[in-house]
Amino acid sequence: MTAYAFAHLRSVDVNAEIVEYLEKIDATLDAHGGRFLVHNKVPTVMDGSFEGVLVLIEFPSTEVAEAWYHSAGYQEIVDFRVNNSVGGAAIVEGVGPDYRAADMVAGK
Repeated sequence: MTAYAFAHLRSVDVNAEIVEYLEKIDATLDAHGGRFLVHNKVPTVMDGSFEGVLVLIEFPSTEVAEAWYHSAGYQEIVDFRVNNSVGGAAIVEGVGPDYRAADMVAGK
């Protein structure tokens, strides 16, 4: 099942470490079949609040996404993001093409 790594970054200090992070992250994704779907975009907020930017990366599965996050290549640069931004990142499994919201109520 497709999985997504996402980050909600409320602020980013764009400095030499962030530049290095951006220069190196693509190579870490390539080895795991990851690709950016959204990168550093400010969403149009329809209700509630959402400060900052969104990053969304697609992976073939949760296992692959977690392997990417824990890979030597990504671990070499992850602190550059963590130490120079306010926000968080997570991995979530997607749903299949036939999924319907009512499936949650039905226990599927």
